[in-house]
Amino acid sequence: MKHSNPAFEAVKPNLGSSFTSLKFLKNENIKSHVWHYHPEIELIFVCGGSGKRQIGSNISYFSDGDLVLMGTNLPHCGMTNENTNNDYEMVIQFKPDFLGKEIWALPEMQKISVLLEKAKAGIVFSEKIKKQVGEKIVEMHHSDSFSKLMKFLSILDELASTNEYRILNAGKYYLQTQMEDNERINHIFNYVKDHFKEQITLEQIADLASMKVPSFCRYFKKITNKTFTQFVNEYRITHSLKLLAEQPLSITEVCFESGFNNFSYFNKTFKEFTGKSPSQYRKEFNYLIE
Repeated sequence: MKHSNPAFEAVKPNLGSSFTSLKFLKNENIKSHVWHYHPEIELIFVCGGSGKRQIGSNISYFSDGDLVLMGTNLPHCGMTNENTNNDYEMVIQFKPDFLGKEIWALPEMQKISVLLEKAKAGIVFSEKIKKQVGEKIVEMHHSDSFSKLMKFLSILDELASTNEYRILNAGKYYLQTQMEDNERINHIFNYVKDHFKEQITLEQIADLASMKVPSFCRYFKKITNKTFTQFVNEYRITHSLKLLAEQPLSITEVCFESGFNNFSYFNKTFKEFTGKSPSQYRKEFNYLIE
């Protein structure tokens, strides 16, 4: 099967604005299958709904909406699909120099400058910040041109002032994935995305990367700061989180639907990843299956 590299997405600012602000109603922005990148920094607010996010080498599950900030050229998949059931999605995209390079040297902009540097690895914000800032993003979107810019800078300042966030990728990810690595690593990511329910051997994936197994293992660990087995297990566990929260399947069915062929190994890996057993996790979403 042929697998494409991440697609380059061309982004144009809104008419009369220096950045892009878009609002998609429920299930309009269906890009979950598209692995893409762009030089623009991207702030995404998903109002309600749940699903998987893949940003760089990080695969994780969100529920009741999301607020993420992604740096320039960080490959990612869209977060909305036909099963997300979100109310709407807001997408803000802007180039690092959209106000000129000199502005980030001003003392008033130092906090935001630090935030944008951290965003190179991807940032997800807390529930509290998501709710506070999400409302302001919507208000900003419907403002006139000058007010929109002022409100956007205020939103960035608020995000830069909080410590209620989590970095999604290990520090080395965005430093190591230079242009010469993109084709190979994204070929691997696409393969895992399409085949995580199947058995994937190191020999298969090393051959896909045109490398010997030992060389591939060193390469993958250097790029992602995790082993290939850890990466695949994260993908499978993230899928199981979605199934446990959203589908009336037994835990055994979730195990096999997520690509695990050993129930004990699934339980062990799930607890290592989440700190809970699958049944404990499901109870939190009121989907307990007897």
